[in-house]
Amino acid sequence: MAGDEDGKGGRGGGPISRRQLLRGGVALGAAATLGGLAGCARGDADGDPATRTAGDDGTMQRQPFRGPHQAGIVTSTQAAAVVAAFDVLGRDRERLRELLRRLTGRIAFLAEGGPVPRLDPRLPPAGSGLLGPQVFPDNLTVTVGVGASLFDARFGLAALKPRQLVEMPAFPNDALDAARCDGDLLLQICSNTAETNLHALRDIVRHLSGFVSLRWTQDGFLPPHTVQKLGRDSIINLMGFKDGTANPDAADAGLMARLVWVQPEQGEPAWATGGSYQVVRIIRNFVEFWDRTPLREQERIMGRHKDTGAPLGMRREHDVPDYAADPDGALTPLDAHIRLANPRTPGTRQILRRAFNYSNGMTRAGQLDMGLLFVCYQSDLAQGFVAAQTRLDGEPLEEYVKPVGGGYWFALPGVRDADGHLGEGLFAG
Repeated sequence: MAGDEDGKGGRGGGPISRRQLLRGGVALGAAATLGGLAGCARGDADGDPATRTAGDDGTMQRQPFRGPHQAGIVTSTQAAAVVAAFDVLGRDRERLRELLRRLTGRIAFLAEGGPVPRLDPRLPPAGSGLLGPQVFPDNLTVTVGVGASLFDARFGLAALKPRQLVEMPAFPNDALDAARCDGDLLLQICSNTAETNLHALRDIVRHLSGFVSLRWTQDGFLPPHTVQKLGRDSIINLMGFKDGTANPDAADAGLMARLVWVQPEQGEPAWATGGSYQVVRIIRNFVEFWDRTPLREQERIMGRHKDTGAPLGMRREHDVPDYAADPDGALTPLDAHIRLANPRTPGTRQILRRAFNYSNGMTRAGQLDMGLLFVCYQSDLAQGFVAAQTRLDGEPLEEYVKPVGGGYWFALPGVRDADGHLGEGLFAG
């Protein structure tokens, strides 16, 4: 489990009142409490506490769709997520391009919001109605990745496959379920609330009917009150520990250029510049077993104090441990999770993680099925996630976690032009 140390991070009254009614019926109800989420979106005037009105609940927050990179990667993490993997139907290259055009159009509309067209009532309605007659943006981002399988013989794209893009292998502690792995396309849908994500997923599935088939999905959530304070405080995962403390600063454009965005000099296909390697891991936590483990043992396994999140022997969460002064692991055990994930040695490469908690109810054996929906981005997969996961193989935490699904994808570069579409570089020439 590549975890903690990032070395793995309404117009009018109608829509708002309808939203208030919806809140009580969504499984991720905790993620629907928006009273202050307006501050989560960087660079968004709607989210500026100095400009928003007293009644603003975040529904009108917008993230820009067009730009050199896709939204949802360095965007401040939202409170609710769903990842959905799809298989592309058919073998026609122009049909694949039309799929990407349609997908681009729907994401652009959903991110901006607007009225749902009124159609002849003898026809199906233009939308699901989940958000009412006016779609509000709600801080929505939809990030599109392509899997290694898209570059097989079907569409003639083999020569354009990113160099490190492969199907995710099974690491030693994995118990991967093929029904929850891989896919030609992956959509990472994030917003302030679960119902906005569900609305977006249903809208996209409707408009891509006949072009794709849904392969698997996984919901995720974060506590909204903590999302407001990201950067000053960290999310607590379902094992009760601060998660992602050492994540690199996503607001530092120079750092992101080095760590996250593929650059022209990396030897990747030209179209891939501005994209990023994306890793998704569905990691089940054996929470019943963990909850019966002594606190001191939990802290030694993680390398942090549970109450403060501080490294062992330190006082504050963001204090930096000095492993060079602790070569034998007297303070932080050599096999502690945070030490293996990010040993802070020369050459260790950070990655950008956007992890969420998940809860899928219970298993057939009567155990709680919950854990971490781990997502991360990096410009170099081998030096990023793979290197970190290799260091973590055999760690004591493996006794309490089991990766069961996910995969590798390449997050497409952004759409710069008004008439452009996602993945257009795949079809150049």
